[in-house]
Parts: sequence; C-alpha cells; structure tokens
Amino acid sequence: MSTPPPPEDPGLLRWTLSFILVGMAWGLTNPFIRKAAIEYNPPKRAILENPRNGVLKGWVLKAAFATYDLLRRPAYAVPLLINLTGSVWFFLLIGGAELSLTVPIVNSLAFLFTVLGDWLAVGKKVHKDTWIGMALVLGGIGLCVHSKQ
Repeated sequence: MSTPPPPEDPGLLRWTLSFILVGMAWGLTNPFIRKAAIEYNPPKRAILENPRNGVLKGWVLKAAFATYDLLRRPAYAVPLLINLTGSVWFFLLIGGAELSLTVPIVNSLAFLFTVLGDWLAVGKKVHKDTWIGMALVLGGIGLCVHSKQ
C-alpha cells in the first residue's frame, strides 16, 4: 500500500491571490452589509404586536422576521453571500498554507479592504492617519512573510 504523493505547492502567485481574494471578500463586503442593515426598516406585522406572545417568543419572532427580510434584500444578501464565500476560501487556505502567515495576512488585508469598502459604500473619507496605519499594516505583512523565508 503506497501513500499518495503530497499535493503540489500552488506557488507564491496563487497563495498571494488567494490571500487577497479572501481579504477582499471579507473586507469589501462589511461596509455594504452594515449599510443595508442600517437602512433596514422592518415592516409592521400583526403577529409581532400580539401581547400574548411573551418576551421570548416575541424576541424569537422579531429575529426570525428580521433575518428573513434582510436575506430577501439583494443589498444585504449579495455582500453576505460573498463574505461567507470568503470564509469557505479561508477554510480551504488554512488547510494548505502556513497558519501563522495565513491568519494575520488575511485579517490585515480584510482591514485594508474594509477601509476601501467604506469609501465605496458610504463615501467615507480616508484620513491621513488611516493611510499611515494601512502602510504600517502592509509593512507588517511584509515582515511576517520575510520572517518565514
């Protein structure tokens, strides 16, 4: 009985693209999800106004209807689906990439893309201090990668 050969290393370019895609999927979508959640106005439902519901049943019904309503709105559902897809990609990445590199790199890139997404979603201005922080984050990613070589 022979063991299968180890999987071929996908190479630096594919690892880099994978990290960037997960960071984008997480970071770019967060501001759009937040914007859609803020703009959500729940419709009136008679069942929610029923005083016989009780506290727990009323809370569960409100949560269920809010989830249902949000998932029916493309402004919320599409970014959420992309974000969750990024989580699946991340799960696949940590199975093959160096864990001590994957987690900080992807989370740092998610921060950088969240800043970009905030600018795209709501037109939020990026301040000078934020630019400096983003440059430091990129420098930190470079140091992490350099330390593993």
